[in-house]
Amino acid sequence: MTMPEEQLAEELTVIEDEPKAPSRIRVVTGRFFRSRQGQIGFAILVLMFLLAFVGPLFSRWTYTDKDFAAFLSPPSSAHWFGTLQTGADVYAVTLRGMQKSLVVGLLAALISTALAAVVGAFAGYFGKWTDRSLSWGVDLLLVLPAFLILAIMSPLFADGQWLLFVLMLAAFLWMVTSKIVRGMTISLKQREFIQSARFMGVSPMRIIFRHVIPNLSSLLVVDATLNVSAAILTETSLSYFGFGIQPPDVSFGTLIADGSKTAVYAPWTFWFVAGLLIITVLAVNLIGDALRDAFDPTAKRASA
Repeated sequence: MTMPEEQLAEELTVIEDEPKAPSRIRVVTGRFFRSRQGQIGFAILVLMFLLAFVGPLFSRWTYTDKDFAAFLSPPSSAHWFGTLQTGADVYAVTLRGMQKSLVVGLLAALISTALAAVVGAFAGYFGKWTDRSLSWGVDLLLVLPAFLILAIMSPLFADGQWLLFVLMLAAFLWMVTSKIVRGMTISLKQREFIQSARFMGVSPMRIIFRHVIPNLSSLLVVDATLNVSAAILTETSLSYFGFGIQPPDVSFGTLIADGSKTAVYAPWTFWFVAGLLIITVLAVNLIGDALRDAFDPTAKRASA
């Protein structure tokens, strides 16, 4: 091997041995878990999920069981959280309600954020009649009374049709975010890498889903996280008034509605579920704040 070839091989070896720059996901994850808010929020939310989905395995009661020898019984070794007026175990029904509220919150947040990303990106990228049509639809949904529409459709949510409730809930959570995505897309499509992709003949769909939306990931991730707590609180409010999850299933809202009637003389029927709701929403909000700071560490310094 000649000398120039040996030198070239050595230079290539040095280049290969140089450490690669960490990916954006690793950087954001590191910032998130170095944050006290992120650590606390993540730990609490994991505990809430474990309690909701693993906790029922440690009780001999299910949410459909009734103890006809213990009506409105206070917490005891037989019923850890006490019982309801019907003899149902508060621990079992509370964890069942937590399961439903967490699933509804997560699904509604993911669907609404995905919808906001697609509609906003399409409106901002294509412009013209596409932008006008989609923006008109967004403005129309913003002025519609969401609570009234969901109340009218509440009979359709019976008989286990809770997925329909999730879709309807998600349909009223995405409009504001889509307007933000639209504005950012209009700015983003003027960037050099988007212009280069268009010049090379890359299809608009590929540009939107491979370049535009991924570059808005910080906004979308934080929005999805905060939408979880918004969806949980909205579901709780609707179910409290009887317009959300329908019997025989339960959620935080239905349990709080029932517990509020006996909260004065049987506080265990209300405060356990209310406390878990507060803790869950607090954990999600802590995660959302920590993610926002992790994606944009200068925002925290600017506001300080």
